Amino acid sequence: MIRFEQVTKYFGERKVLDDVNLKIETGETFVIVGFSGAGKSVTLKHIIRLLTPDEGRVYIGDDIISEAKGRSLERMREQFGMLFQGGALLEWLNVGENVALPLRERTDMTDAEIEKRVHEKLHLVNLEGVMDALPSELSGGMRKRVGLARAIVMTPRIILYDEPTSGLDPVTSRTIDHLIDRMRQELKVTSIVVTHDLFSALAIGSRIAMISAGRIIELAKPADFIKSQNEVVRSFLDAQYITKRGAWQRENHEND
Repeated sequence: MIRFEQVTKYFGERKVLDDVNLKIETGETFVIVGFSGAGKSVTLKHIIRLLTPDEGRVYIGDDIISEAKGRSLERMREQFGMLFQGGALLEWLNVGENVALPLRERTDMTDAEIEKRVHEKLHLVNLEGVMDALPSELSGGMRKRVGLARAIVMTPRIILYDEPTSGLDPVTSRTIDHLIDRMRQELKVTSIVVTHDLFSALAIGSRIAMISAGRIIELAKPADFIKSQNEVVRSFLDAQYITKRGAWQRENHEND
């Protein structure tokens, strides 16, 4: 579904992506982790062509999105929904208006059709009864869920998540994890998640890729990722106590 072929990107003289090759399969939840500045968000922005590679190509199916322009690029982008790190809600619009915004800007749906679709998507993220609330009245977790409802309101095939659990407490973070998995199961979407949160990555990921200095240094299923012998990966795991025989390991490696 999504393919990077020898993608390299410079910011000035600094190489932020270095000959990246990867393939993300239809219907999977592909998680990208790494230390700050490693190239995670830069990778995500190339998928939707908010950035263009200096070398290499990015494919969406058979289409080369990294070279698309005009209506062709717009058509490719219509396949995506995106949940931004802070939710990116418009503070002067209420919840219902925020979620409805893509429908009003990009469709000819009637007001009744829009209201029905907005109710459906808010129900899907467990946020019934807040249509008239302003973003300032919501908790951080609720803002993320409103952002997710807006991301799915156009029924995308692919959802991009930029640090979806950032700034949230552990309980709320696991709620967001559950919703990401629910989107995959119920909407059959492909999900690409950029996160620092390894607990989230291990819970929701079909596969986890770790980027360091612009290169993918590990790509594995969660159960194999935590067994990595790469020193950089081990230090990342150690920093979040994943290698301290916590609950995730006990449940998944009882017979080790």
